[in-house]
Amino acid sequence: MNRLTRIFLAAGLSAAALAAAPAPAVADAPIVRGEDAAAAAFAADRETILAMAGDFKVTFDMQESTAWMEGYEPLERKVSGGYESVRVIEDTGTKIVLQHLLVTGDDANPYIVKHWRQDWEYEPEKILTYAGGDSWEWSAVPEKMRTGRWSQTVYQVDDSPRYAGWGQWETTLGVKRWRSNWTARPLARRDAIRNPVYDHYMGINRHQLTPTGWIHWQDNTKMIAPKGGAGRTEGAAPTPVVQEYVLNTYERFDGYNVAAAEAYWDKTRTFWDAVRGKWDAVAEANGGVRIEQEAGAGTAIANELLILADKIKAGKETPEAASEKAIAMIAEGTARGGG
Repeated sequence: MNRLTRIFLAAGLSAAALAAAPAPAVADAPIVRGEDAAAAAFAADRETILAMAGDFKVTFDMQESTAWMEGYEPLERKVSGGYESVRVIEDTGTKIVLQHLLVTGDDANPYIVKHWRQDWEYEPEKILTYAGGDSWEWSAVPEKMRTGRWSQTVYQVDDSPRYAGWGQWETTLGVKRWRSNWTARPLARRDAIRNPVYDHYMGINRHQLTPTGWIHWQDNTKMIAPKGGAGRTEGAAPTPVVQEYVLNTYERFDGYNVAAAEAYWDKTRTFWDAVRGKWDAVAEANGGVRIEQEAGAGTAIANELLILADKIKAGKETPEAASEKAIAMIAEGTARGGG
C-alpha cells in the first residue's frame, strides 16, 4: 500500500474515489508530515476547495498601480460585478473540477455565460502552462514541490487552457490560503482589446475562504515578452510595464435566477464534457495546445463553441450533433495552430 493510498483511507474517502484517483510520483518534498497529519491536511484541503462551490454575488475589482516603464500611465481602477453559480462537475478524490456559470440579464430574461473553470489536482507531476503567444505546454512540477501540494489549472470559457500553477494550502494568522508559484498567463479580454504595449502577465494567485464566501486575489505584473514568447528566448528577459492588483470577491447569495444556471448546465453538460475531453486529448497527444487567439474572444473558435451550446439550450441542436461539430472545430483549430 503506497503513501497516497494510506492518506486516502485515513481521510475516509470512498473506494470509488480511491480507484479513480491517479497515482502521483513519490516525491521527497520540503513538506514533511506523518501519515495521520498528511491525511488530515488532505481532507481539510479538499473541504476548502469544495467550499468554493455554491451561488454567489461576485465583485471584480481591478487596479493598475505602479508603473514600471517610464512614461506609462496606469489605467483607472475598474470595479464590476455579477452573479455566479459554481458547480462541482468532477471529484475523483485527488482531482476536483469547479465550473463557473455567470448569470446575466434579469429574472425574466436571464442569459447564462459558461464562465471560467478551475481544476484542482493533488500532487501533480505536470501542469499545462502558458508558453506565450498562442501556445500552452506541459511543465513538470519540481519533484520536491509535489508532496502535500495542489495544482490549480484555469480554463477559458470554451474550456481551452489559460494558466496553471501549484502551491500549498496553509494557515497563517488564522486564515487558510492557497498561494501559487509565479504563473504566466495570456491577456484577459479586457486588456487584449485595447492593443496594449504589454502582451502577457506574470502573477501570483491566492484563494482564501471568508466567513461569507471566498476571495481570489491576483498580483499581476504586466509584461512585454521578447520575440519567442513569455520570456523563453535564451538570453532575453521580459520587460515589466505595470503592476495590477485584482480582487475577486465571492459572497454567498442566491437571490438571482439560480434555476436558469441549473437549466443551462443540465442541457449542455454532455456537450461541454465532450469539449473538455477533446482539449485534453489534444494536449496529451501534442505535448500541449497551440491555437489561434482573438483579442475579443480568447481562442478563434470560442464564440462558435458558445453558440453551439446556446443552440442546444434553445432546442435547435442536439448535444450529440453539436459535440461532433465542436470536436471537429478543435481538431481543425489546433492543427492550424501547429498543436
